[in-house]
Amino acid sequence: MSMLQVSGIDLFYGASQALRRVDLTAEIGKVTCVLGRNGVGKTSLLRSIIGHEKSRAGSIEWEGRDITRMAAYDRAAAGIAIVPQGREIFPLLTVEENLKTGFSALPRKDRFIPNEIFDLFPVLRDMLGRRGGDLSGGQQQQLAIGRALVTRPRLLLLDEPTEGIQPSIITDIGDVIRLLGRRGDMAIVLVEQYFDFARALMDEYVVMDRGEVVIAGAASDMVEADVRRHLTV
Repeated sequence: MSMLQVSGIDLFYGASQALRRVDLTAEIGKVTCVLGRNGVGKTSLLRSIIGHEKSRAGSIEWEGRDITRMAAYDRAAAGIAIVPQGREIFPLLTVEENLKTGFSALPRKDRFIPNEIFDLFPVLRDMLGRRGGDLSGGQQQQLAIGRALVTRPRLLLLDEPTEGIQPSIITDIGDVIRLLGRRGDMAIVLVEQYFDFARALMDEYVVMDRGEVVIAGAASDMVEADVRRHLTV
């Protein structure tokens, strides 16, 4: 089945345990939100899914394959893409060059920028020759999402895409995530602190606290007060 299945993941940084027996499921055509305060393990979970951190226990399956020990570049080639926290675009490369950095995970025949990216983010077409570092924070976030979409992912991971950007672009990004989710050809995992943004997009959710999943379920069954209790400082 076309889904991500994270089962019982433990992750350590040295002697410090970042994830404890974490389970997560993400299905094609759905947006799964990972909620929680700063420092509870949300980014560590995404890094384990893309292969940037190796888990000590548990397993990760994607589209029926065990990818727990698979190298990060092989996971990218298998259709997994991330929009990292802080965007991590290349400031000295142009917008076009930044988008083309997504080509490395693709077979040669697919190494072109799909027009859909400019339909989703028209500002990128207007700024193809501009350096990434000259864009506003919101434009850089659109570029980071566009770069991930160049790889034609079937699993898209987004790490706090609303962080530090202006409200009008937050709305645009929410519209794009909703559109991609409804299109039905990718699973989306959205890590978010901003509850109202996540609430409007999620089909499924998990709430993390101190490296563990403390609540999980369908958005339709969510008790908002229970979730918000784990988000307040």
